[in-house]
Order: sequence, then C-alpha cells, then structure tokens
Amino acid sequence: MRRPLALLAGALLVGAFAVPVSASAADGDGGFTISDPRIKESSGLAASHLHPGVYWTHNDSDDGPYLYAVDGRTGKTVATVTLSGVGRPRDVEAISIGPGNEIYVGDIGDNLGGTWPYVWIYQLPEPKVLKDQTIRATQYVVKYADGPRNAESLAVHPKTGRVYIVDKNEDGGHLFEGPAHLSTSGANVFKPVAPVDLWATDAAFSPDGTRLAVRGYFGGVYYDWNGGRIKRAGRLDVPLQRQGESVTYTADGAKLLYGSEGADSPVQAEDAPGGGDGKSPSGKATSSASGSGGGGLGGTVKTGAVVVLLAVAALFGLGRLKRRR
Repeated sequence: MRRPLALLAGALLVGAFAVPVSASAADGDGGFTISDPRIKESSGLAASHLHPGVYWTHNDSDDGPYLYAVDGRTGKTVATVTLSGVGRPRDVEAISIGPGNEIYVGDIGDNLGGTWPYVWIYQLPEPKVLKDQTIRATQYVVKYADGPRNAESLAVHPKTGRVYIVDKNEDGGHLFEGPAHLSTSGANVFKPVAPVDLWATDAAFSPDGTRLAVRGYFGGVYYDWNGGRIKRAGRLDVPLQRQGESVTYTADGAKLLYGSEGADSPVQAEDAPGGGDGKSPSGKATSSASGSGGGGLGGTVKTGAVVVLLAVAALFGLGRLKRRR
C-alpha cells in the first residue's frame, strides 16, 4: 500500500484531532477498536449477514489467505477463516457480501498502477458457525477493458450479485462493472461505466442496493444507484483517521462504519445518509455537494483537523508539482 507524502504528514498529526471511539459506544453500530495484534493493516470491512454485530476484515498484504470475524461489541476476533483453493494473495484490498451470503474478497491492489496484467477476486460462502476453519474459495481472474490499474474498492450489489470495482486515482477514478456472472473459464473483463470524483480507498452498497458509498482518505461521496446509472447525491461525514481504508453499512443501513489501518485501529460510526430509508435523519434529502473535488470534509472533522488538512493539502500539492516538473 503506497503512502504518499501528504498521507504520511496527516498521519503524524491526526491523533491530536481525531474523534476517539467511546468505550461505551462499542456495540458495533457505535464503533469499536480492532484489538487482534495480527490485524495491522485492516483494509476492508463488511457487515456479516448471518451473525449480527460481527464484521469481516482482512490485512492488506504480506499476511496470507485469511479473513477475520470481529465482534463489533468487543473488537475481538471471534473466528479466523483460511481460504483454500487459491494461490498466495498479492494485495488484498476489499471485501463485500452479496446475495446468498456469499463473501467476495478483492485481491485487486496494484501500488505501481499497472504492474499486474490481471488481479483476482475470491468468492466463498459466509460460514454459518463462527470458529477457526478452512473454507474452499473460488478464484476469478479479473482484467480491465482499458488496461491494468490500481484499485482498493470492491462492492457487490445486494440484489443482483453483480460485482463492481472503483479504481484508485488521485484525480478521480471510474466505476467498473463486471460481467453479470463471474466465470472461472478465462478472464472476467470489467468495463468503466461512470466517473467517480474521489481518490477512492473503499466502497459499499446500502443493504437495499439504492445507494453506493465511496470513501477516500479525507472524505467521501455517496451516489443514488439509479439502476447502475449513478447520480451523485452528497457528501459523507468521513471521520479523520490515521489511514482511512474501509467502509461498510451496518446490516440495517442506518450507519456507515469507517475503518483504518494500523495496530489497534478504530472503526468509527457515522449516520448513513437516509438512515436506511432513503432520507436523511432530519427526514429531508441530503444536499448535493458542489464541485468535482469529491468527498469534502465530514462533520466530525473539527476545526483543528481542518487546519491539519489544509497543511496536508499544501504538502500534497507541492509533491505533485515536483513530480510534474
């Protein structure tokens, strides 16, 4: 996982301003801290369909074919699943659960932005019993219609089961649509279907499939799904985190949970736009964000953090200017 200059600068300062996860709110829907020392690079997050209050996560790279079920009340790992039937994972960046309680794991990272001619998706059934176990997974080869790229966001539509990927690009990326059904015979070609104006690190569908949430390091946007013809609807209240990597809706769609890399990483909760019913908590539609920068600053980012972000943005701009020269 490449860490740009701006991100590293922000990480040094974020601890002073980030909103802590309250121990009294550690119920899964209120946020929790991942306490398993093995999970140092939590890069994806998905709310369990079979086990209320449990969240699936995984490490970024250099770990192995492992998934971890974390109890949202305690932050402790309650089961470890080892994937069989796949090769050694390269750069696992995302996890999503689709229809039929099928887990999809995105081994889709490419830090050099085009090194790998193909990437992989793994599919396996969510276990009915939470215990340490090995489950055989199906491995799919994935290619992009317009050439290799880096990506960290994978989301499976909860109604159709179709898999989508958002590539990671500093100037904004695209939503890529996979085939109606993934196949093990040959490569599955993902085609760009819509621009996404964010430097995306993860994405998630609402449980009813009507919204797509996309997060970045310092902000997020959400889209009305609109039958796949996405329409930008507004900004997300993304908390300032050490290295914001993951997002998932709670099972009822009322909250969005945001995760970060690092040891003892916090998973923080914010109200989801619409609160699971298509409307904002106030009963009115959330106003659309203006401009094309994507993400904005969430309501949980306090004044001090705004100063930090401005400084980080300046460093980031200088870094990009030097690279272009």
